Amino acid sequence: MKIILASNSPRRRELLSEICESFEVLPQNVEEKSNYSRPDLIVKELAKIKLGNLPVERSEDLIISADTIVYKDGKIYGKPKDKAQAIAYLSELNGAKHFVYTGVAICCKGKITVFYDKSAVYFKSLSEKEIADYADGGSPMDKAGAYGIQDREVVKSYCGSYTNIVGLPMEKLKERLQIILRNTTEII
Repeated sequence: MKIILASNSPRRRELLSEICESFEVLPQNVEEKSNYSRPDLIVKELAKIKLGNLPVERSEDLIISADTIVYKDGKIYGKPKDKAQAIAYLSELNGAKHFVYTGVAICCKGKITVFYDKSAVYFKSLSEKEIADYADGGSPMDKAGAYGIQDREVVKSYCGSYTNIVGLPMEKLKERLQIILRNTTEII
């Protein structure tokens, strides 16, 4: 059984490499659209969608996909489309608390398990110039909420799983994988 990561994220690749010696990276070209408005349901649905056709095409393998969003006051912040939107996101999150949700889908032997994790993040109070400089650096463009906790420039503190905020809640993932693999070996 091979392990497949259905994600383009270099951060998810890096995190998964901490627990898996080898895995394939096969991101799926899917429409990332949810029918839900609750952040926990959105990330779980999108993580499942991101499995794409792999559960059928690679039914003997273990496939992992994930989706991360930032949520504040009823608004969802995905990846910004451009620098102007990144600045708008950062300005709205500036000096405030928000939540990061990551949904994870694991498919093993045709059975799909989906879960999520939630962490709280407290932003520093940044000046307009600091926000513009951060956006100019390009880091916000491929991250939900237009920031990366690993950058340290914008986050004051957080509560919950650091790796969840990065994009793959490793504590919960390890726990679920142990259960899935234990149950799979019992079947074989």
